[in-house]
Amino acid sequence: MRARKLEEKIFQALMIASLVIVLVALTSIVVVVALRGLPALNLAMLVQTPQGGYYLGGAGGIANAIVGSLYLALGAAALSILLSLPIAFAMQREYTGRRIVGLTRLALDLLWGTPSIVFGAFGFIVMRALGMRASLLGGIIALALLMLPIMTRAIEEVIRMVPLELKEISYAMGTTRVETTIAVVLRQALPGIVTGILLAFGRGIGDAAAILFTAGYTDYIPRSLLDPAASLPLAVFFQLGTPYPEVQQRAYASALVLLVIVLLVSLAARFISQRLSRNIIR
Repeated sequence: MRARKLEEKIFQALMIASLVIVLVALTSIVVVVALRGLPALNLAMLVQTPQGGYYLGGAGGIANAIVGSLYLALGAAALSILLSLPIAFAMQREYTGRRIVGLTRLALDLLWGTPSIVFGAFGFIVMRALGMRASLLGGIIALALLMLPIMTRAIEEVIRMVPLELKEISYAMGTTRVETTIAVVLRQALPGIVTGILLAFGRGIGDAAAILFTAGYTDYIPRSLLDPAASLPLAVFFQLGTPYPEVQQRAYASALVLLVIVLLVSLAARFISQRLSRNIIR
């Protein structure tokens, strides 16, 4: 009994220590970025694009990077949803063999662990082969490939948690597999699906390596899919690389904007999941 109590106390202490480390790390990041970025953050910086000499301390803002990041992340999320949902439903045992499902999960896990710079390099090679240049479309495709394994695995795990009894009741009422998938499984898994989509969106909007070679960078807001697009992560990178303190301070302001967007996406995921969970049968 004493050994069990000692073991329990040790693991409780480890869990508390882990929680403290995570909270300290998160708080430190938020505080440092906020303290350095807030003095440079203003309305003009949010609504204006870079003017001449911006990276030398001139006037302008990061509206191009904000809009470009939203274009890239929203486009990639939409493309990933179109691919992830069918794959996730096809990975259920009643639709596909166990061996194929296992191979698919292995492939998705390998893609999940692949560094994002590899996606960017692969996209760059394909674009060069097709005669394309860096563009919003190239960035969307690269980010969609990055989001695909995250979104698919999250959705697949949520679908697997739908009680088997609900499916059996639906089948007993004479519905087909497609009708059961849409009317029962999809509705029950919807909160988790939305959470997975928003978390993948947050992962994509904060990535820089995948779009470094594929989306390029520009001081202008893209007007078509073939125009290059700026992004907040690259805006932070380029501004921090200048030797001018006022421009470096703008980099922290850009990082703060990105941090707020990711935080809002995370809060939205939790809020929407809780609202949709009210209609779930457990």
